[in-house]
Amino acid sequence: MTTHDAARAAVIVLVLSAAPALAQDPAPRIGPFALDLHATVPQFPNEDAQLAASRGMQVAELPGNGLGVQASAHLYLLKVKVVTVGIGAEFAASRARKTPDAAAATTTSRALRPSEERFSTFSPQLSLNFGNGRGWSYLSGGIGVANWAIVPEGQEGFAADSESLRTINYGGGARWFAKSHLAFSFDVRFYAINPGTPFIANQLGSPRTTLMIIGAGISLKP
Repeated sequence: MTTHDAARAAVIVLVLSAAPALAQDPAPRIGPFALDLHATVPQFPNEDAQLAASRGMQVAELPGNGLGVQASAHLYLLKVKVVTVGIGAEFAASRARKTPDAAAATTTSRALRPSEERFSTFSPQLSLNFGNGRGWSYLSGGIGVANWAIVPEGQEGFAADSESLRTINYGGGARWFAKSHLAFSFDVRFYAINPGTPFIANQLGSPRTTLMIIGAGISLKP
């Protein structure tokens, strides 16, 4: 089982197991809307030869994990038995940097360059929510667009770094309201990014990739 498979299974188990406990006592309904703001850790791939070749890079130049932010807003419209259906939208942006050390540079055919990786995406979302107004878990997903730039030093403005890629996101998380309007929240999300267009002769574009981003922060509701 891969890391991504284990994370998907953990999200589903957590969401479904949290629902009955949250629903035991009479409590206010979920919503009517919520705002989330999270700090995130994106798991950028750093061993993908095709991804590196799509930018004319060496694998050792790929930055790997980074930091980012995630903001979303959700409106809760309808409750069907134990499930509250919501609609909303999400924006996420992440960045990673890498400066190769001297030891790594001596093992390659040419000098390794510093590089920067940037990912941003916007998407509408549909969510299924379990619990009540004091705290609830959710599963959600949507289809949007993303921009994925991987820029080695001296290669700014490369066409692949400004391409818009169709992206499906799915995941889940939970919100716990210690105060009536303020909650701690977390989100584990997967972004299935379409392959990129080839811009280098005799090389493929960036591969179809599933990027995992883990976020935690605050949620607000009225």
